[in-house]
Amino acid sequence: MTVTPALLDIRDLSVAFRTEAGPREVLSKVSFTVGRGEILGIVGESGSGKSVTALAVMRLLGSAGTITGGSVGLDGADLVSLSEREMLEIRGRKIGMIFQEPMTSLNPLLTVGFQVAEVLRRHLGLAARAARERASALLDRVGIPAAAARYDDYPHQLSGGMRQRVVIAMAIACGPRLLIADEPTTALDVTIQAQILALIRELRDSEASVMLITHDMGVIARMADRVVVMYAGKVVECAPLADLFTAPLHPYTRLLLAAVPPVRAKAERLPVIPGTMPSPGAMPAGCRFHTRCPAALPACRERSPALEAVSPTRLSRCLRTPEFLAGSRGAAA
Repeated sequence: MTVTPALLDIRDLSVAFRTEAGPREVLSKVSFTVGRGEILGIVGESGSGKSVTALAVMRLLGSAGTITGGSVGLDGADLVSLSEREMLEIRGRKIGMIFQEPMTSLNPLLTVGFQVAEVLRRHLGLAARAARERASALLDRVGIPAAAARYDDYPHQLSGGMRQRVVIAMAIACGPRLLIADEPTTALDVTIQAQILALIRELRDSEASVMLITHDMGVIARMADRVVVMYAGKVVECAPLADLFTAPLHPYTRLLLAAVPPVRAKAERLPVIPGTMPSPGAMPAGCRFHTRCPAALPACRERSPALEAVSPTRLSRCLRTPEFLAGSRGAAA
């Protein structure tokens, strides 16, 4: 699926959470790769499984979550089979993660500088003074004003944008091979968004790989090399960025793109996707999207389509993919 060798190789990953009504599957045989030096975008509505996929890679599902099948390969090692002690060595060292809400990612009782320095002491074995100097340099690198002076500030003393920068400093402190960014620009103003995205792009340019999770198709358009589209715990489409935006194959992808507000256009009512995402305990039979799909066929209520390769670089999960593919080729001609 990717022209660059895979750093991360997720195959048939399934995750379930324990509930009072019994186990509920929230990821169903999710498969994709992240190439070396690639930014892979993952998009979908809330509840599609994007963040759970990231947490499964990090093995941070909590006591209620369980990986029930599949593998997560990183540099040839299957993270699913590693012990918790082995995963402690990988988190922060080989994989860094920018969490969705920085205030829940930072300890309110510790200074931000100490929290960045602790990552360096834990994984690189730096002495306290060296860790402080390196942490201050990292805070400066991510754009914290007067970084050395802000080292001893607590999270509540910083703005949301600066807290997010601290989280990024922690995530990149040890030069991880893979950076997972889960909605890294949510609730930030456009200026701070642009600066944070520039930081992520800079990391990619230094040969790190990035898994960028967002609901913002504009961010994807500016950042991603390839895109994975998820719906109700499954991958429904995967394609290079240009192919996805110019000729989306899955009806869900088409609706996501249609809902993006156009630049400099007159204020018009945007298309919406009817209905809501099905809950894990009430998935419809057949295609999981058929209850909301304007292109659904009677067979979609009964048959669950497979995720099939339609070219060396594209995957789609829809019974009408051959028809849509032929249409896109005809339009291009």
